[in-house]
Amino acid sequence: MPHRPQAGRPRLVTAAAALLVALGAPAAYAALGQQSPETPVPVTPTRGKPYVETRLFFGTERPDGGPDVTDPQFMAFVDAEVTPLFPDGLTVQDGRGQWRDRNGTIERERSYELILLYPATEARLRDPLIERIRDTYEQGFGQESVARLDEPTRADF
Repeated sequence: MPHRPQAGRPRLVTAAAALLVALGAPAAYAALGQQSPETPVPVTPTRGKPYVETRLFFGTERPDGGPDVTDPQFMAFVDAEVTPLFPDGLTVQDGRGQWRDRNGTIERERSYELILLYPATEARLRDPLIERIRDTYEQGFGQESVARLDEPTRADF
């Protein structure tokens, strides 16, 4: 009579092999310096270097009722006050914004968003320059404030 393997034996061998692979895989990945399959993999690779993105928001209506800041006036301000401090580049975008003034009134106005990118290692050096831009605009155009938003980011040029 020929030898016939028992019906349950192949399942036992398969289960034992699967168990060995499951137990050994994390150790193998660790030994190879790779992430295990359970570790989420970033969708995109990390590119660029650490930078800071500073966005400044400039309103155009004057609280005292004077004429709004015009496009030529704002661009002259950027040319005279911002470009010399950030000659490597910047972005200006038109916007519409709203905020609550110091009297509690919701103000809606045309605005500008100025975006500055600079290496994170220069953040302490750039901070007083950015504050000078804000102060100069507030004083020169009679504004209550210029909003500032700083975020760490990565940039690649």
